[in-house]
Amino acid sequence: MKAADVIGSAVANTFRSKTRTILTILAIFIGAFTLTVTTGLGTGINRYIDQTVAEIGADDVMTVAHQAEQSTADDGPREYDPDAVTTRQGPVTQTVDPITQDDLDAIAAIDGVVSVEPVKRIGVDFVEAADGGTPYAISVGSFIPGMEVQLAAGAQPDADADDAQVVIPVDYVEVLGFASNEDAIGQEVVFGLTDATGAAQTVTAEVVGVSEAGLAGTGGSASPNTALTDELYAVQTTGAPEGQSDVYASATVRFDPSRGDAATQALKDDLSDAGFSATTVEDQIGAFKTVIDAIVLVLNAFAVIALLAAGFGIVNTLFMSVQERTREIGLMKAMGMGSGKVFGLFSTEATFIGFLGSAIGVGIGMLAGTAVGGALATSLFADLPGLTIIAFEPVSVLSIIVLVMAIAFLAGTLPAARAARQDPIESLRYE
Repeated sequence: MKAADVIGSAVANTFRSKTRTILTILAIFIGAFTLTVTTGLGTGINRYIDQTVAEIGADDVMTVAHQAEQSTADDGPREYDPDAVTTRQGPVTQTVDPITQDDLDAIAAIDGVVSVEPVKRIGVDFVEAADGGTPYAISVGSFIPGMEVQLAAGAQPDADADDAQVVIPVDYVEVLGFASNEDAIGQEVVFGLTDATGAAQTVTAEVVGVSEAGLAGTGGSASPNTALTDELYAVQTTGAPEGQSDVYASATVRFDPSRGDAATQALKDDLSDAGFSATTVEDQIGAFKTVIDAIVLVLNAFAVIALLAAGFGIVNTLFMSVQERTREIGLMKAMGMGSGKVFGLFSTEATFIGFLGSAIGVGIGMLAGTAVGGALATSLFADLPGLTIIAFEPVSVLSIIVLVMAIAFLAGTLPAARAARQDPIESLRYE
């Protein structure tokens, strides 16, 4: 009997006992369905997290600042330092020394630093359409090359362009008088801000994109290109006392992530030894992603347990099949069919049962996941555009089918081995 004949015979014999086989397939279906949905959940959430990471910054960027001095209310009054930058998070107050040009030079000299640029914090008073209208309060974020704003329309800001460009939040399109997201592209807006002398100033920029709201909240602020950031900062610091226009709260350091995690950690350690704290995008959102992965892993574990239970069903199904077909096995062996092909016949039956259960489970799981994800996207998660809570990747889907078939094959080895070991004479005498 050729290999193709063995496969054909195994497929044909699968449904000799239809009820028993269908119940076994149903058990496999439940496990494959659950594994498909939970894997899709992890894929969808992690994909959205990756989009959010791209909005926060590039994977080759660190945010560097002087190490903070922390104090609480119990520490008593702190001596005033006019040059320090102070932030407050709950009961904890952090005081950070500003980054100066000397600090930038010191950071640039550290091994592993590709480049370093100061982070220019911009504070604008309002934005309005170029042809006038009602001004609206708005914030302006820091757009680092390599970041990707989640766009509703238009394009990313061009960091190398000489003209001032900006991506405005989708909530500002209508109030600024634009008919649609697409209509806003190519229009001009005016930012109003106050310089260091208290005088009102304005800066005009071209709208190149409209941003959606994101998990990180970047969709709520305007994203300028480098030219607009420099212009806004220059206007903002006009009239500032000498030495105060070139101090910054933090700096952006570029490094080479391809050197590996060990090199990245070594760079962080060197910066720490120099008195700086360094934070990557992975540090900012990595803990959140780890929690999501852990939850999905636990859900997948329940699905695997269901599959293992289905594996015992396969063992039972094939043991009964071997018992019922004892005389048939004896006849096949008496006609010259080797033990290896007998083993292959029954193990192929087990694998085929696993394939049927997994294919049906994965197919229905994808349909159900897509339907539920679409419904949630327009209801519960309507405020998070771009979030597909359940998403599927071809590699993951195929991996589930292969995994289930492997479990089914292993489950079928015991009854298949028993069939292969049977003595043809004794089998032919079996009643």
